Amino acid sequence: IAVLEEAHGILAELQSYNGAGQEIREAIQNPGDLQLQEKAWNAVCPLVAKLKRFYEFSLRLENALRSLLEALTSPPYAPMQHLEREQALAKQFAEILHFTLSFDELKMTNPAIQNDFSYYRRTISRNRLNNQQLEAENEVNNEMANRMSLFYAEATPMLKTLSNATTKFVSENKTLPIEDTTDCLSTMACVCRVMLETPEYRCRFTNTDTMLFCMRVMVGVIILYDHVHPVGAFAKTSKIDMKGCIKVLKDQPSNSVEGLLNALRYTTRHLNDDSTSKQIRALLQ
Repeated sequence: IAVLEEAHGILAELQSYNGAGQEIREAIQNPGDLQLQEKAWNAVCPLVAKLKRFYEFSLRLENALRSLLEALTSPPYAPMQHLEREQALAKQFAEILHFTLSFDELKMTNPAIQNDFSYYRRTISRNRLNNQQLEAENEVNNEMANRMSLFYAEATPMLKTLSNATTKFVSENKTLPIEDTTDCLSTMACVCRVMLETPEYRCRFTNTDTMLFCMRVMVGVIILYDHVHPVGAFAKTSKIDMKGCIKVLKDQPSNSVEGLLNALRYTTRHLNDDSTSKQIRALLQ
């Protein structure tokens, strides 16, 4: 998919996103100094253009996910048969989830994104009051800015986009049994868990990137499953072995999995339901 080719570039840009913290601070501390105001504005504008690009990419990713879900759940094959027959599609699905969790991990640890964007919005509304139209507004109009605000306010914005897309996919395809979608997700979670916890598979992972890939995909499909399945991923009847999955994550060095555990804590829907066992809750404390 073309989207995946672009994904690497997006991650690289996000990784090197340093923000305009310094310029913004100086501008705020010296409100009368027009030169500093201009300097901050000129630093923020190209960053906001980047943030807009990331946001627009999330919309394209959402469409890509929908077409993959359609392909992986279409009759007459069962999800397991689809995953076996169309391994390339399953891999693309995994790649999308890997990108999504990588993006959100970087975003979670970068407070500059929201600071830059709120400074941008404050400056625009201040200038509106003074009837000054800034050309950057042509880039990001008010409606777009509102949508971007909601997107970046999420702890894990890309994952939230995909969860909503999956939920929407299921509700729009009334004739498709919900199990077809959830079985496809739980099968992928199971494959990842088995690969991570079985020594003979694990020793084939020559680098930590492969491990991380597996862990991110596993967490991604768990979260999608939890959003789509009526009782979620944490209930006893769930087809995902949540205890096993969390244990696999906890066996890794904490610096590499903290973001993933946070995603399970904060982006799932059913973790705090009464049907979630105390054991599982304790594991995620």
